[in-house]
Amino acid sequence: MIRLGGMKAFGFLSFGHYGGDPSRGGLSARQMLHDALDIAVGADELGVNNASFRVHHFVPQSAAPFPLLAAAAARTQRIEVGTGVIDMRYENPLYLAEEAAALDLLADGRVALGVSRGSPEPADRGWEAFGYTGSTDPRGADIARAKFELFLKAISGEPMARAAEQPYGAPVRPGQGLRVEPHSEDLVRRIWWGAGSRETAESTGRQGLNLMSSTLLTEATGASFGDLQAEQIERYRAAFREAGHTHTPRVSVSRSVFPIVTQQDKMLFGVRGGQDGDQIGIIDGHRSTFGRTYAGEPDELIEQLQADAAVQAADTLMLTIPSQAGVDLNLHILESFAQYVAPALGWKPNTEGPVQGDPVS
Repeated sequence: MIRLGGMKAFGFLSFGHYGGDPSRGGLSARQMLHDALDIAVGADELGVNNASFRVHHFVPQSAAPFPLLAAAAARTQRIEVGTGVIDMRYENPLYLAEEAAALDLLADGRVALGVSRGSPEPADRGWEAFGYTGSTDPRGADIARAKFELFLKAISGEPMARAAEQPYGAPVRPGQGLRVEPHSEDLVRRIWWGAGSRETAESTGRQGLNLMSSTLLTEATGASFGDLQAEQIERYRAAFREAGHTHTPRVSVSRSVFPIVTQQDKMLFGVRGGQDGDQIGIIDGHRSTFGRTYAGEPDELIEQLQADAAVQAADTLMLTIPSQAGVDLNLHILESFAQYVAPALGWKPNTEGPVQGDPVS
């Protein structure tokens, strides 16, 4: 079984919003990207474990993540760089495999690449504008799954093409199977699937991937968001064990957490503390549960997060940050959490690089 030892890692998840009137604080895309780099660098210096970015299309948010992730990896020493999540409907799986492997090699294994079917987008079947047609599902889930399976084969080093009868430019035999290059040997162990349901979590476990439990669940049973996620995590781990995988899995959950340690914090975040419960809404045609926002003094946050079943079950907690609020405020949020809250949950500053999951026995 999985032995839990408290929260081993925490990171941040940036939604990368930009736009609005610059005279009123609106960010340009350029400023958003530079801010993202500066937040990642500052988080690395604080000992934070992970810097991840959402990926959306046809909207003023982060997209095309690999330039940003490569720049972040080049400017940091220990922090993981990743996504939450890449929308497979919009991807060429073999080109994605090449990019992911190159990033993993440049970052010396500091990659935590989250992928999934993708969330609802503003464009009507926007993936078709990227040239990916043929889906019979209005949500595009069929092509996302097919692409992801091909992506996994590619990063695992399986042959994706055959050498020509008269191969040019490489010492290969005619008809020889060719894998995509570059190849990163252990990259498959650093792939996370973003799961929004129990069934998807179980599928993730059977495939031996890491689990990135979504910021929302496409379920609403009356149970709290944390309890729903904890059940999802347990089902994932059971499926992982039953499939016979022997490596060490990892699990992350996301929360909005705002420690109040200064008067400015109280002015900015104090109102958020009134959001005492989860939210229920309709997304993608499903009645869904959205997690609550945590805001309060450190002792209060510690007590609340210790009572959150999913936070206790996961090894990694991702803080969703208000990236459009600027570098200084976001680093203040991360520093306050690192100094006053995270140690009580089992975290220690990152001094060595990517965290290892709990041992399997």
